[in-house]
Amino acid sequence: MTIENAFHNKYSLVKGAARRARQLQSGASPLIVAKSMKACRVAQDEIKQGHVKFVLPERVVEPVLDLPPQ
Repeated sequence: MTIENAFHNKYSLVKGAARRARQLQSGASPLIVAKSMKACRVAQDEIKQGHVKFVLPERVVEPVLDLPPQ
């Protein structure tokens, strides 16, 4: 599985890596032993290895009723 397949699109990949990097900078433990100390690189490696999943939120769409005027 490639990184692009693991996420909805490249924008989602960037958003997911940024969110995970912020978690790492805030003190979260890395899920892998990384070569780099940079949070962004560690987050990308975690995603690449499948340790971080991205869940798309469900969209709640309200139905629009097209009623004739009364």
